[in-house]
This record gives sequence, structure tokens and C-alpha cells, in this order.
Amino acid sequence: MSQDTLRLRVHRITSEAEGIRSYELVSPDGAALPAFEAGAHVDVQVPGGFTRQYSLCNDPAERHRYVIAVQKDAGGRGGSRAMHEQVHEGDELTVGPPRCAFPLMYARGYVLVGGGIGITPLVSMAHALQRQGAPWHLHYCTRSPERTAFRELLTSPAFAGHVTLHHDLGDPARRLDLKALLTRRPGGHRVYCCGPAPLMRAVREATQHHEWPREKVHFEAFSADGVGAVGTEAEQEFQVVVRSSGATYPVPPGNSVLQVLRENGMRVPSDCEAGSCGACLTRVLEGEPEHRDTFLSEARRAARCDMLVCVSRARSRQLVLDL
Repeated sequence: MSQDTLRLRVHRITSEAEGIRSYELVSPDGAALPAFEAGAHVDVQVPGGFTRQYSLCNDPAERHRYVIAVQKDAGGRGGSRAMHEQVHEGDELTVGPPRCAFPLMYARGYVLVGGGIGITPLVSMAHALQRQGAPWHLHYCTRSPERTAFRELLTSPAFAGHVTLHHDLGDPARRLDLKALLTRRPGGHRVYCCGPAPLMRAVREATQHHEWPREKVHFEAFSADGVGAVGTEAEQEFQVVVRSSGATYPVPPGNSVLQVLRENGMRVPSDCEAGSCGACLTRVLEGEPEHRDTFLSEARRAARCDMLVCVSRARSRQLVLDL
């Protein structure tokens, strides 16, 4: 976490949906907080020694507070449970300064697609776009109304005509038809998508087959354990072998293959380092990767012949990479 950390007080905790709570964080002395842009997130030191990244979901024009939302996941890596079970109003948390890897770039109009707890950065974007008077529409996919975070806000007069809620009730046949939604690209529009990996893969496949330039479609992974946490399994150490040299390096929990390779002097191309652009795609010669990206199609994931080394890990004890 950055040295420029903030010590913030939990001013209010609100139940936003079934299993989802928002946390309003303020400076204990009432001072203004560092500015942030729509799509930004903060690192939060969670009880138990965890550090998790959570998107800011309030209006970027607000300087007196940060609002994050956390979905409790009993099967997660522990951060969300700690937030729900151990953090109370009046507590203080150590929070890093806002950072943005999911910036809202200029466009003539915007299509926002969110799923589950991935709605959080899109709420911040909705506030900013509404204030700017830009054309935008948000499609929010959830299981049911009870699991729809910020439902009161999203259905309020302030956002009237800009938000469509999609509830599938657990039935795949009722899911949002992304191919129909994204068949035609309105002139100059961008797509912003945040949510579970299957939703983002579906958006990528829908836009790839139509008129959307790749640079106009933006993704951020989000799970109960925060930004970029698309993996659902606890991380275990594994070995990565470089075919060209035979060198073997351990990849411990919390470190990416990309990071380990670079620490050992290898130059591996990358861009987003969030598993969405494909720049670090690497061929796998032996072993079984655990895919945590949103770039590969289901067919390529099943083939187990390549992986994005910025986020994906290993199900096997060892991976041999074609490097």
C-alpha cells in the first residue's frame, strides 16, 4: 500500500441488497479527501491482515466522503467476510489514495453493463455522466430485485430513462441478450463492463462479432473480494518453468507469473495487467492453467494451451511456458 495512506472513519454502514453493504468513509477531522475520478478504486486494509481493492461508487464531485460496497462471500478469500463481520460504524480503516485503472474516457455516448457487485464503479460513472449531460444507459444484471445493489438510487428520478435492470431469477434463458444489445454500435459510443468473468466474456464475444473497435470496449473484473479478483480458489504456490532456459521459479500466493518472470530478468509484454487485453498471452506447453482472465473464449480456456500470465495461475503443481 502507498505511503500516502489515509486513516478514515466508518461513518455509516448501509444494507444495499441481500448480502451487500456499503461503507461510507470520512476523515475523522472532517477534512476534504483526495479527489478521485469515476472508475477509481482504493486499497483498504481489512481486519485479519488482508488488503483489498474496492471501487468508489459515489459521485466523484464529492470530496467529503468515499463510498465502497462489499458483497459477503462465504467461499471467498476472507476479505469480504472480515468487512461484514468485523467492521462497524465508528471504526477506523487504513485506506490508500484513489487509483484508476478503469478511466471514463471521452465518447459521444456510453453503454454501461454491470453484473452483481460489479455495479460499483458504474454507479460512480453514472453520477459523472449525468452531471456532464452525456448520453448513457446502464444495463444491470442480477439474480433478483433483492440482490440488486443501489436499487433505490438506480430507480430514482435522477436516473430515470438511463437504467434498465435485468433479473434472470437463476434461469439462463432469462439472461440479458448481449448479442442483441451490442449488435449495432451507435456512433462514437464506448462500452464499459464490470462484473463476473462470464458476463465480461459474453460482452467481449458480442462486441468482437460486430462493429465495436477493441479500444472502445473497456473491462474491469470484480468479485466479492474486490477489483480484479476473478479467481474463486485460494491461491497456492506453484512452479513455472521457462522452456528456453529450463529455469524454474516459484510463484507464491499474491504474486503473478508476470511479476515473477520480470523479477528474474525476463521481458514479457503486457498492457492492462488485469486479464482483459491479451497482450501477455503466453503458450502453455505442460501443466493446467487456472484461468482468471476475461479475454479468452470458453473454447480456448478448455484447450489449456495458453494463458494470460498477468492474472492466471495454475491448477497443477507446475507450468511449462513457451518463453
